[in-house]
Amino acid sequence: MNIFMRRLTPEMGQDQTKQQIEKGLKLYQSNQTDKALHVWTKVLEKTSDPGGKFRVLGCLITAHSEMGKYKDMLKYALDQIDTARGMEDPDYLTEGYLNLARSNEKLCDFQKTVSYCKTCLNMQGTTVSLQLNGQVCLSMGNAYLGLSVFQKALESYEKALRYAHNNDDKMLECRVCCSLGNIYVQLKDYEKALFFPCKAAELVNDYGQGWSLKYRAMSQYHMSVAYRKLERLPDAMECCEESMKIALQHGDRPLQALCLLNFADIHRYRHDVDKAFPRYESSLGITTEIGNRLGQAHVYLGVAKCWLQQKEFDKALESLQRAQELADGMGNKLFTLKVHCLREGIYRHLKQQFELREEVVKFLQCVEELELYCGMCGESIGDRDQKLQALPCSHIFHLKCLQTNGTKGCPKCFKSSIKPGFV
Repeated sequence: MNIFMRRLTPEMGQDQTKQQIEKGLKLYQSNQTDKALHVWTKVLEKTSDPGGKFRVLGCLITAHSEMGKYKDMLKYALDQIDTARGMEDPDYLTEGYLNLARSNEKLCDFQKTVSYCKTCLNMQGTTVSLQLNGQVCLSMGNAYLGLSVFQKALESYEKALRYAHNNDDKMLECRVCCSLGNIYVQLKDYEKALFFPCKAAELVNDYGQGWSLKYRAMSQYHMSVAYRKLERLPDAMECCEESMKIALQHGDRPLQALCLLNFADIHRYRHDVDKAFPRYESSLGITTEIGNRLGQAHVYLGVAKCWLQQKEFDKALESLQRAQELADGMGNKLFTLKVHCLREGIYRHLKQQFELREEVVKFLQCVEELELYCGMCGESIGDRDQKLQALPCSHIFHLKCLQTNGTKGCPKCFKSSIKPGFV
């Protein structure tokens, strides 16, 4: 039976492979995802062309990424790197390692992401693979942000922006601006957190006529988060609704989960926990299904804050424990710090002195490890909304400190360059 079937389905050559890949792309772009996947899967089974196999795997990787099927995305990325190794072409290898990095980034395996990104940057490819370096730096920045290594995240984003400008790559610039918005949300400089996604939205309006709508949805989502942090809740709701509308139209499950989380947070800001809880629950369902551990940790943190509003301290501590387990698994120190900060408040309220002392010590350890303090005034960064400034070395200071004291260089870099014995 199998021999008979093989005779009926001869191998697909280079030209036919190319035609079928194009056919799948047209279907995918017209939102006929299932039909596109069917075409590409057939190509994968039949093609005898290694280059065609590599390209069709790239299409499957992108599609599964956008659907939130990250484990399948990783499976196709591993197939793609095997194909690239067989071809012994550095350009194909660079792209293969980038897709491996992205797959691990989506699954919140940030150490592996950094490792694969470094492999990409060390490849001695042609100008084709050099054009991918901006995307590599973006993925590396996202991974460093996932690990709460803020200076290296900023360095990576700055490099990605330089590549975007040098190659006139507006799509990459748009994605980097959204990630910069995210880093400043975490560092609590909410004006910058709004500025960058607004810049991304401008790029979409000016250049994005032929782009996928996901770029508009992405910029609107990040604007919504910044508006929420600035307590401009009607603006936050409007942007989030726009983002959710596009996410639903395109079956973008990962973005749907983020929008649901943000809707829940907006309702929590309004002290409407009855509306917040079901949205957290829906977001948790999707983030658990797709393997987004960072999203799950965000949900548990939001749920804990809802329980705190209702003075349900035991339930809040239970949610915080879940958040910490996820944070520890990813190596995300900022989440761990937030957990200790909230626990400290609970134990202070309950007058449980032993537990309180424990949490204070752990909180201060986290601050020290994260280097979340200004190198000039010594006060912490990221504990309230303040204007920050990154110097060219990517060390971060309070803007007011730089303006007041002035500096010819970075105090942190100067400090670390003084060798013992010369002090």
